Amino acid sequence: MSSSSQQSSLETSDPKLESDENTIVERIYKAVMEQRLAPNTKLSEARLCETFGVGRMHVRRALLLLSSQGIIELQSNRGAYVACPDKSEASDVFAARMLIEPPLVRQLAQKSGGIDLALLTDHIALEDAAREKKERTEIIRLSGEFHTKLAQTTGNKFIFRMMRELVTRTSLIVGLFGSSENTSCPDDEHSNILKAIQSNNPELAEQLIVSHLNHIQSGLDMEARREPQDDLAAILGPN
Repeated sequence: MSSSSQQSSLETSDPKLESDENTIVERIYKAVMEQRLAPNTKLSEARLCETFGVGRMHVRRALLLLSSQGIIELQSNRGAYVACPDKSEASDVFAARMLIEPPLVRQLAQKSGGIDLALLTDHIALEDAAREKKERTEIIRLSGEFHTKLAQTTGNKFIFRMMRELVTRTSLIVGLFGSSENTSCPDDEHSNILKAIQSNNPELAEQLIVSHLNHIQSGLDMEARREPQDDLAAILGPN
């Protein structure tokens, strides 16, 4: 192995490097999920380097990972932008969720006695607490994450990865086309889905998730637009 290859291998396995990249990925992901980072916002490498106090190599690797997850788009000669789904893609995303989530919750309800639902009950408690405190961005984030928790509960890592990407795309879609009054999943619908799963009622669980997804989609204004932001330090900097 050449010295340059050895150096590249060492850099790739450097825990500090991976930690810095993970921080960038998770903060951008969270900002998208909370709809603080609007679709089509330019993610300037220079500004990201300043915001996170890292070099360009860290930023570029993080952006590549985010791109592979569909969270951002890398445009030739223009740089990185938060993904900006169009109407057709919005329709496709909800169609994909309709194919995945109804059978997913049906399966959970059919074998709820054999799986650990604490992940979901704990999450519902977090949602309730956020609503009590009227923490808008936390409500938005947790609302999306409930659906990834459903997938996580199945124990199928591929379903979990697909749901994480679909939920992130949904957050972008709601961020782009949602009204200020319809920025998260409606109250009680998650807890009702969980109750149907706990009571081993697959038909009801499936019916509720279909109604729930329809509810979210029907609240979109397909003519609405949010303006991209440029203060990345304020959005992505540490709380």
